[in-house]
Amino acid sequence: MELSEQNVKKQRPVHLDLQTIRFPATAIASILHRVSGVIMLFAVGVLLWLLNASLKSPEGFQYVQSLLDSFFVKFIVWGILTALGYHLLGGLRHLVMDTGRWEELASGKASAKAVFVLAIIFSILAGVWVW
Repeated sequence: MELSEQNVKKQRPVHLDLQTIRFPATAIASILHRVSGVIMLFAVGVLLWLLNASLKSPEGFQYVQSLLDSFFVKFIVWGILTALGYHLLGGLRHLVMDTGRWEELASGKASAKAVFVLAIIFSILAGVWVW
């Protein structure tokens, strides 16, 4: 029994409500790994600008020091460190998976959850260090 093209089109959802779709931990870990990579791409520009300003002159160094005393810049630095930590942990997870380990569903979920927990711990430690 063949499905006609018209019947197939009727069975497709017209509107996907992304808020009702539940992603597994492995998918969230992978998406966050990509997001943290994009954040770090923009962070390199900010960090290079700060480094350049601090190395231009003693006044530039003082300016960067005063910037680093503000809450907003501390928050940005904390965000950059958090993204870096998550991306590093997620990258290590992917490297282990490239060796053929943690590819099963149970171990993949466990490694994704371990990355979440370790990233939260790293984020808290980075926050304590920044402030």
